[in-house]
Amino acid sequence: MAFNYTAKDKKKTVDQSMLLCCKFFISEGRNIATLDAVERVARSNPETVIVNKFHDRTYNRARYSLVSYVLHDCTGNAIYSPLQQTVVAMAEAAFNSINLELHDGAHPRLGAVDDIVFHPLARASMDEAAWLAKAVAADIGNQFNVPVFLYAAAHPTGKELDKIRRELGYYRPNVTGFQWAGWTMPDILPQTPDEGPIVVSRARGISMIGARSWVTLYNIPILSTDISVARKIARKVSARGGGLPTVQTLGIVCEDSTEIACMLLEPNQIGADRVQNLVEMLAAQEGLDVEKGYFTDFSPEMIIEKYMNLISANRSSP
Repeated sequence: MAFNYTAKDKKKTVDQSMLLCCKFFISEGRNIATLDAVERVARSNPETVIVNKFHDRTYNRARYSLVSYVLHDCTGNAIYSPLQQTVVAMAEAAFNSINLELHDGAHPRLGAVDDIVFHPLARASMDEAAWLAKAVAADIGNQFNVPVFLYAAAHPTGKELDKIRRELGYYRPNVTGFQWAGWTMPDILPQTPDEGPIVVSRARGISMIGARSWVTLYNIPILSTDISVARKIARKVSARGGGLPTVQTLGIVCEDSTEIACMLLEPNQIGADRVQNLVEMLAAQEGLDVEKGYFTDFSPEMIIEKYMNLISANRSSP
């Protein structure tokens, strides 16, 4: 059954804040032509808005945060979001420009389009975010022959991202100095993906696509180049290592220091201040100094505000 939505319908939906946010991670943070190509595609759809972007040359990784609305049928089921078309087009641009076999960086990765996660904002629900994640996963798996693993609310059993990554060898660096380079997985995957083939293109790798509640990304620089110590601290901070609940961490090499990259899965319960304090205490025990951490994205409230402001500006421009 086809649905015709007028501009008035769409405006009403946006005004009601039925919004979804997509965080789109690619394994490239250095090649300006590639980054420009991906961003140009994202900006070509006026109904999706880039509210933030984060490029890191050392990580060789970039993230785009995009927002748009979601529409429903008469029974309340989600049936359309401009994000679907935009995200798939961004994935195509990334796959056409990134060869994972030539990639190297301080941050682990499994794919050229490494991770896509959808978050409900304001009055949107997790069901809507999961619907969009599964729709995008089907498009990427089928159109680009890329294995896709679903996670969190998009996965049939809610399997979490870190568990799938661990099973696929994501956390094992393959180059001296704790760097990641090339493709190290078997060409035939040890487990069947949720979408796409079981055979992997070494140039494109694997994509992870999920839906979950908001995650805060917070990085803390350690004034030391000793990655083994940084990893030791990271392990003690993480829930997996007996540290703070709902906190996941990575120790990562930077240019002249190291860094604890933190994912705060429940930031309203365990916030950045608690993580910062614990890292400072553990680093002091190792005789190391720590810089104040930094967020790599805005809060959900700021994301919504920026989206609304940008949409209003676009509507008022000639």
